[in-house]
Parts: sequence; C-alpha cells; structure tokens
Amino acid sequence: MSAREAETQLKGFIDKFEPGHQALIRAARKAMRRKFPTANEIVYDNYNFFVIGYGPNERPSDCFISIAAAANGVGICFLHGAILPDPKKVLRGSGKQTRFIRLQSASALQEPEIDTLLKLAAAKGKAPLPTAGRGKLIIRLISKKQRPRRKPGK
Repeated sequence: MSAREAETQLKGFIDKFEPGHQALIRAARKAMRRKFPTANEIVYDNYNFFVIGYGPNERPSDCFISIAAAANGVGICFLHGAILPDPKKVLRGSGKQTRFIRLQSASALQEPEIDTLLKLAAAKGKAPLPTAGRGKLIIRLISKKQRPRRKPGK
C-alpha cells in the first residue's frame, strides 16, 4: 500500500467519529508526529477502539504509546505506563502494565507533566527510536465488525 493510500484509508477511519473527536484525533496525531518524527504509526481499526500506535519499527509489541479513540472519547495509552514515574498522578488505570490519559484537547500534550511522560515512555521503550528519517504509516488491522464510533444520536 502506498503512503497516499494509507493516508486516505486513515482519513476514512477518523471520519467515522463525531466532528469533535475527529479534530482531537487529528490534532493528537499531529502533536505525536512532531514529538516522535522517526516513529512508525501502526493503525488498528478494531472492534473496540481505533488506535494509532507509535514505535521504532513495524512490530506492534514495540510500540510505547498510542492514541486510542472510541465513541466516548480520545485518550493516550502508555503501553508500559505502570513503570513510569507519575508524581503529579496524571495517569489513569490500575493494570499491571498500561496507563492512560483522557484528552480534552491536544494542548494537554504540551503540559509539562504529560510531555515528560511521553518522553519517558519513548526512552523506556523496548527498542530505541531511529535517530534519523521519518516513520511510516502502517495500516495493520481493520475489523469487519466494530462498535459504533459515535454516540447514539450524533
């Protein structure tokens, strides 16, 4: 699949959401591309969530962070968030591995405590990010059956 085809397909996935969530997903993606320009974006449009994972290669298991969206909102998932220091207690969740934040706006990604967590997540990833180049957009999975991407009535 060409880069243009992947971008077109990604646009279609995002267009399933209500306009406010579409704008937030796009703004979060833009912010992540600025923070991690060499990371690959691995996309899943699965049953429960639409996900864009960021990692150093094409292996989903090496992603360190992801944008996750559903009808009820958009968040940033720290795939190994349980090991990250979080003195301001901005991370949510209580699992053994993953933590998340709910995004109200993409500007939250500029807040010092969240910016620090993003950098720490990348630094503690399984493999380092490439030091040069630009990451690729990789469409990995599209589920035929999905939960609605909009709340009823939207």
